[in-house]
Amino acid sequence: MEPLKAGTKGEDFTLKDHQEKDCSLAALKGKKVLLSFHPLAWTSICAEQMKSLEKHREEFARLNTVALGISVDSIPCKAAWAKELGISVTPLLCDFWPHGAVAQAYGIFREKNGFSERANIILDEAGTIIFVKIYPILELPDIEEILNFLRG
Repeated sequence: MEPLKAGTKGEDFTLKDHQEKDCSLAALKGKKVLLSFHPLAWTSICAEQMKSLEKHREEFARLNTVALGISVDSIPCKAAWAKELGISVTPLLCDFWPHGAVAQAYGIFREKNGFSERANIILDEAGTIIFVKIYPILELPDIEEILNFLRG
């Protein structure tokens, strides 16, 4: 399956975050949304990726953007991980069941591994994909690249 491309409508979803709150793409209309997919919690590169979202949350807000971390991990796993990392604002979404359904809908689920690619996907205020980048699994995404894109 190919990743969704820029110019395509993003697939709507509703997932629970690490605080057991529902988060739906439809509810975020009017804001840009960064879907920051990471393979698995409790790994060092994924931790740095999510901490960078939390660190830059005020700039995301200034840029009318909501950053969401997404992986196939369960709610209890994500809750413990968020506490360990000191993440209190950035929603860490659980694409746990049906397993990896959102990653599959966006064409970035790694079937043989059972988790998503490491990827950043940005949707505009109307829910259309405007940026897609898949990174090597062992590469930390460059947060400045994302911020520069959002700054226009």
